[in-house]
Amino acid sequence: MRSSPRRHRSYWAFIGHRISGIALALFLPLHFLVLGLALEGAAELNRFLVLADTPLFKVAEWGLVVLLTIHLFFGLRLLALELLPWRDGAREGWITAGIGAAVVAGGAFLLGAF
Repeated sequence: MRSSPRRHRSYWAFIGHRISGIALALFLPLHFLVLGLALEGAAELNRFLVLADTPLFKVAEWGLVVLLTIHLFFGLRLLALELLPWRDGAREGWITAGIGAAVVAGGAFLLGAF
């Protein structure tokens, strides 16, 4: 009996890359909204910055850093699959490196955020 392709780590790396990309695309309008506040004046921007200094926003920023890192490394993995020669087992190493980099980047962000 063959195992399902959905149980393979590469499939979950694909899902991680796709979900992080969608989440980042959903974040962009909010980012542009905040940039627009800066154009409206210092008072509007300062009100938002006070709100952004709350723990809930810090956790959301941490999630954004982790999503960015996952999307970056899993995207690099896809580029490596397309552009570099294939070697058995090397492809799954990129998955572990991507997850590890996301954990490190998220931890570094938490250390600086609080």
